[in-house]
This record gives sequence, C-alpha cells and structure tokens, in this order.
Amino acid sequence: MGNNKQSPLWFLYSFHNKDLFFEQLTDIEKAKKQVGSLYLYVFILSFIYGLSMGSYAGPLQAITTAVKIPFLLTVTLLVCYPALFVIQTMLGSKLRLIQMSSIILVGFAFMTSIMLSFIPIIIVFLFTGSNYYFLNLLHIGVFFIAGIFGIKMIVDALKFSCEKKNIYPHLGVVIFRFWVLIFAFVGIQIAWNLQPYLGNQEKRFKLFRKHEGNFYTAVIYSIKQLVNTQSKGMENTDAKENAKYEMNSFDSLLKSAKEQEYHGSE
Repeated sequence: MGNNKQSPLWFLYSFHNKDLFFEQLTDIEKAKKQVGSLYLYVFILSFIYGLSMGSYAGPLQAITTAVKIPFLLTVTLLVCYPALFVIQTMLGSKLRLIQMSSIILVGFAFMTSIMLSFIPIIIVFLFTGSNYYFLNLLHIGVFFIAGIFGIKMIVDALKFSCEKKNIYPHLGVVIFRFWVLIFAFVGIQIAWNLQPYLGNQEKRFKLFRKHEGNFYTAVIYSIKQLVNTQSKGMENTDAKENAKYEMNSFDSLLKSAKEQEYHGSE
C-alpha cells in the first residue's frame, strides 16, 4: 500500500493493484497489522453513515443511530464468523484466523465505503421533504447495494487465495455464499431488535422501540404507505382542480345571470 496509507483514503487506493492488496491480506504478518486498521475504518465509516441516517429525527437520534450501526455490524460478525471459520477449516482451508479475519473485514470496509458515498444523496432527500417511508426504503436499498459489492470483494479475495496461493478450497467459496445468507438473516434479526434508526419526528425519543411483525412485513408496509401517500397527494391535487373548476363555472353562471337581469331591466 506504500505511502497511500498516510491518506484517509488509503483503503480505496489499495484497489489500484488488487493482487498486491490480496497478497498482503493473506500474509500473516501484514494481516496482523491490517486487521485493526480495517476494523477502525469500518467503525468510523459506519458511524458517519449512522449520523446521516438518524438525523431525520434530530441530533439525539443521529448520535444513537451512529452508535447502533457499527454495533450492529460488529455483533452480527461476532455471532456468525465462528461458524464460517470452523466449516472452512474442516473443508481444508489453510487460512489462519487472522488471515480470514482480514479478508472478511475488507468486504465490510468496501461496503461501508460505498454506504458513505451515498450520504450526499440521502442529505438531498432529507432536506427536500421526503417522508419517513421513502427514507426507510432508501436506507434499505443502500445497505443492499453496498452489501453486494462487499460480498463480491470477499469472494474475489477468497478466489485469489484459492487459485493463486492454493491455501483455500474451491468448495469454500460456494460455502461462503451460503454463509452470506445466514449472515443476512442474523443481521436482519438483530437490526430489527435495535430499532428505531430513523426515529419519529412526531414522537418523543426512545432508545429502543417495540414493533410488531418482522423486517419483511415492515418493508411491505413502507412500500404500501409510500404508494398511498403519493395516491392521496394526487387525489388532493385533483380535488383542488375540480373545486377550482366548479368555482369558475359557478362564477360564470352568476355573471351570466346578472347580465340577463340587467338586460331585462332595460
């Protein structure tokens, strides 16, 4: 990584030469030095994203969400990572714990970098009056897109370990994809219990709020509410136009009646 590590964007500069970067990740001594930096990178970027996410309901919610997002990623990883490492080792992986950790954290670092890049877009919608349900779906979309790129980065690193260093089994890449599904389900469950993230502008701040249902029903509900809000907006516009048209028609009739009355008096 050279002198680029002196820059706050050293992680992004590392992708100028992917093979060299992956080589360093799988080097035990270098991996030991990089794990701490990678986790700090993930923590800081997810914290900043949390600030933008929670700012919808004010400063207190922003700070709370800024803590919740890195906490969510950390806890989910700690819960799911042991299963991945044990299974991969049983399949013949020669990657040690520190090497595997650095590879996984690279994916998280890449994911949070993409999340951070969406903040200007989120701010635009935040200050142009977008409602709660739209912002909720927007953040879910950001997590989804960033997650896909993060997974791809980990898969690329595992393939490098498999094809160029011969220290990782081909089957391990397939198993990792199944592990991603487990990670997603666990992460969604933990995230659901850490609500709220956006908060509610009309209600008093709460650190945690109980919600009925689950994440999937909540997404469907948000979509329905967003569609209903837009439909009501169109109906209100049509109603105003109709009322205006009827008022104009009434004025025209009244004016015509007065003219006829005037001519009749003559």
